[in-house]
Amino acid sequence: MLSSMAKNSGKSSANAPIGSSGSEGNKSNTPPSEALSLPSFVAGSGSLDRLVETARDYARAAASENTLKAYAKDWAHFTRWCRMKGAEALPPSPELIGLYLADLASATGASPALSVSSIERRLSGMAWNFAQRGSTLDRKNRHIATVLAGIKRKHARPPVQKEAILAEDILAMVATLSFDLRGLRDRAILLIGFAGGLRRSEIVSLDHGKDDTPDSGGWVNILEAGAILTLRGKTGWREVEIARGSKDRTCPVHALEQWLHFARIDFGPVFVGTSRDGKRALEARLNDKHVARLIKRTIRDAGIRSELPEKDRLALFSGHSLRAGLASSAEVDERYVQKQLGHASAEMTRRYQRRRDRFRVNLTKAAGL
Repeated sequence: MLSSMAKNSGKSSANAPIGSSGSEGNKSNTPPSEALSLPSFVAGSGSLDRLVETARDYARAAASENTLKAYAKDWAHFTRWCRMKGAEALPPSPELIGLYLADLASATGASPALSVSSIERRLSGMAWNFAQRGSTLDRKNRHIATVLAGIKRKHARPPVQKEAILAEDILAMVATLSFDLRGLRDRAILLIGFAGGLRRSEIVSLDHGKDDTPDSGGWVNILEAGAILTLRGKTGWREVEIARGSKDRTCPVHALEQWLHFARIDFGPVFVGTSRDGKRALEARLNDKHVARLIKRTIRDAGIRSELPEKDRLALFSGHSLRAGLASSAEVDERYVQKQLGHASAEMTRRYQRRRDRFRVNLTKAAGL
């Protein structure tokens, strides 16, 4: 069946990645940014070649590095699945993709069934990859939409949310850290991440100043009253204001100042690695996985949720626990929390609020009951 579908789909010019031609177009795994080149009917020149490189740089910057890595894995998995079934990945066949989604939702052999959210994310990655290769994936096609609707109806579950790190938790966590250079850095990471409601990728992507490095995700401006972080997030650029705390021991801005001063950082990445003895700052930017490991380590050392086995309680927390913690702890109007987290809607912000007065607005009484 799959073989006949592949034959019917044919091999059109849509197989070729953007800017490619001839036999090279059949290399469906060519990275889209690298496939950009001059049209065959245009004579090359030094200035045009430089523009090609510039266009490739912009293409690579169209999405975050983590997103592009995920999309590449999605495409590699789909093309491998097609090869195993004797089918062609290009051009996109709605019938074939419907079967692929059904396979993802079913546990086969050693491969576990994917969750609905994972299947939707993988479908988004495939749509992006098809678009970069000059084809369009119609997600509303009945072969795709009806299969996906059935998967949602049969397998959808409420999302599993990570536990929020509350104010008392963050205080206990930073208390476990030493006061050497590494401890100063990790204290600043936790407090800035919590007070700013930052994603772990946003924390480690900060630079000291604007345009310090090519891979910068934002920069820091420390003022007398607090710090302003200019961040490039999922919804575009935004400013995050972090005011000074009531005491230096728990003030995120003071913690950041201490780290920058003693690490002698006045240019480049804000959060970098340290030497083995924890006394000297290195040049390389920290990976965002460091934030996740730091959270789990300090959660363990602080004895938070100690009534649970260690494996279970560590599984409750992740990098997003800092964002959820701010949303759940800040006793302010919801719109201010929404702005700080950079959410497009109040509904998204409410998903992060693990502890709030859900019945503050009583519609039952307001309706006269």
